[in-house]
Amino acid sequence: MKLTPRRTEIDHTPQVHPASPSESLPESFASYRQKASQHGPMMRNNSSSGAAAQAPTQTYGAIGGSTARMLGSVQPKEGEVWDRNELPKRFRRTAFTEAEMEAIESGGASLF
Repeated sequence: MKLTPRRTEIDHTPQVHPASPSESLPESFASYRQKASQHGPMMRNNSSSGAAAQAPTQTYGAIGGSTARMLGSVQPKEGEVWDRNELPKRFRRTAFTEAEMEAIESGGASLF
């Protein structure tokens, strides 16, 4: 007896996800990006003030289309530090002891 695989047709048309807050699909990815926000807006808002407002409207993310000068200073602001070693001594990293390094390298086996 020869078994033949049964063909089933699968519908591959785009569908709205059941947990979607809207009942319709976006018209296009570009229109979706106009409204989308993940860790802040995905498109530049030209209504803000400063050098960023003078930038032309972009069709992609804000950082990739900006010059370094437009992004602003890289110096830390007052009260900010870039590295923990710039903090007071009580907050700095402490050096590992020989016993701690051995325990890490041996996966803890050297402790027994």
